[in-house]
Amino acid sequence: MSHENATQADIGWLDDPEVFRVNELPAHSDHRFYRTADEADAKHSSYVQNLNGDWRFAYAKDPQSRELNFYEADFDSSNFDTLRVPGLIEFAGYNQIHYINTLYPWEGKAYRRPAYTMGPNEKELGMFSEAKDNHVGQYVKKFTVDPALQGNDIRIRFEGVETAMYAWLNGHFLGYAEDSFTPHEFDLTPYLTDGENTLAVEVFNRSTASFLEDQDMFRFFGIFRDVSLIAQPAVHVEDLSIKPTVNDDFKSGKLQVDAKLAGNPAGATLQLNVTDANGQPVYETKATAESDDRIADTPFDQIHLWDNDDPYLYNLTLTVTDQSGKVLEVIPYQFGFRRIEINQDKVIMLNNKRLLIKGVNRHEWDAKSGRTITMADMKADIATFKKNNINAVRTCHYPDHISWYYLCDTNGIYMMAENNLESHGTWQKNGAVEPSDNVPGSLPQWKQAVLDRARNNYETFKNHTSIIFWSLGNESYAGDDIAAMNAYYKKVDPSRLVHYEGVFHNPKYKPQISDVESRMYASPKEISEYLDDNPQKPFILCEYMHDMGNSIGGMKSYMDLFDKYPMYQGGFIWDFIDQAVEVKDEVTGQKVLRYGGDFDDRVSDYEFSGDGLMFADRTEKPAMQEVKYYYGKY
Repeated sequence: MSHENATQADIGWLDDPEVFRVNELPAHSDHRFYRTADEADAKHSSYVQNLNGDWRFAYAKDPQSRELNFYEADFDSSNFDTLRVPGLIEFAGYNQIHYINTLYPWEGKAYRRPAYTMGPNEKELGMFSEAKDNHVGQYVKKFTVDPALQGNDIRIRFEGVETAMYAWLNGHFLGYAEDSFTPHEFDLTPYLTDGENTLAVEVFNRSTASFLEDQDMFRFFGIFRDVSLIAQPAVHVEDLSIKPTVNDDFKSGKLQVDAKLAGNPAGATLQLNVTDANGQPVYETKATAESDDRIADTPFDQIHLWDNDDPYLYNLTLTVTDQSGKVLEVIPYQFGFRRIEINQDKVIMLNNKRLLIKGVNRHEWDAKSGRTITMADMKADIATFKKNNINAVRTCHYPDHISWYYLCDTNGIYMMAENNLESHGTWQKNGAVEPSDNVPGSLPQWKQAVLDRARNNYETFKNHTSIIFWSLGNESYAGDDIAAMNAYYKKVDPSRLVHYEGVFHNPKYKPQISDVESRMYASPKEISEYLDDNPQKPFILCEYMHDMGNSIGGMKSYMDLFDKYPMYQGGFIWDFIDQAVEVKDEVTGQKVLRYGGDFDDRVSDYEFSGDGLMFADRTEKPAMQEVKYYYGKY
């Protein structure tokens, strides 16, 4: 976390778990803002300039081979290749496609142990900054600021970059960021010119963040989500907090709205309007702008509750005007009233009814572009959920594309919103629990990095009604650092439940971590034994019914638990969609789907990437019929 105001990039940050964001703007709510109400209706903001498209690109096989001064304003990048952004470097043919599950991708080729796990002075300097297997992507984008953005403070927003990134504008160092799956923003204002600007981004495949991102997936790197310039008006809502609460009668509630303002708020006014789903006004208020504003804290005598069967959303609009009455920005946001809690019988209740989770784990995937997914992909997945009686999703094992959260709100999908954390290879070896080099564990040098990931997840997505659980991550064992993540969520958001399964392997932390007993692939017999033994927490299967090959048989034995045990809340099938890549077969010329190991990738877990209820082209497998039938019975 040090070097907050660094003016020069340091490649040594790749080796240091205590440096994970440099000069980065604080995480904040994902609200969109518009210049006018008409823009808001059209969902197109003239404050935003998209930088997606063709960028200049150079690939280096290791840090030593990279172009050292490529970011300088007068550097000639005309001999660079062209790469599409957003996109993954491997899909452009520069780097080997590689699938692996538990192990780290360098296993069998390089010996690595995370910094400080072998001792308090074992910093492992040079582990990634001097590594022969740390591939580098260097991007250059020339742009001119659109007239509509000029005259305002301007930042750049990267929605997703794997794995570690440095950025410069016109030769000036902007900052450094890790945490691949949450947005990164940097202030461009001091360095912008009136004419052509040169943006340079250097992306490293590996850093200390790699130890925290050991998810069961193809390992890629690059700028894989949108990039945009964002202008802020003279008074700007930097962060918006919308907190609807439901009273004990489940017929009335309260709405609290807070805003943090940037710029000079003197004389500005905030107008808040709330309408019901039919557009009928239900509340309005006006406040003079201050730097931090409690805009509303008001009772609602009659509320319409949100749930899977009836995902009813209210429409909030916040309008900022200056002292002359000119509209500066319009912010629309939809929210719902719902209440998630554990009752005195230790049963999870949503709106005073027992919660039944009929869920799936969902990796983001597109067979043609990997983790660079489209709105069409997301809408198709929602349609598949609804068609097959799936009511819940776990964002395994990282935050998803922002649009997915809005789609879950509007379609009533219960979400377990997971942090970008999995360190499976540091505590499980050859199937055995062996946590001698586990991170984050209880290591103070790794604590702030994972707390930052928790903060990014919460601050970005806190206003989404669909999120009923925060999940601390996946398969990372347990220790003081994950307990600190749990404490963070409880402090900032007591209105939701906190989930974590890994504490099962280190049960002394159970009093400090997770509101639920979460397990993976427990048999119905094991679940019964837990629920028959005076359990302390309700039970959830965060992964079950591993859908590989001809599986999902025996689903009835899990569904029967719904009828027998009120504290059994259901679970999330592993998983929703195969991870496979569409290629043209060299012999037949036909389009085929290829799985792990099909790319000469070693070490690999081979066809283990294919355990979805759908093939990678979104064709449903026969197993989906079983899911539709049994999920439809409850």
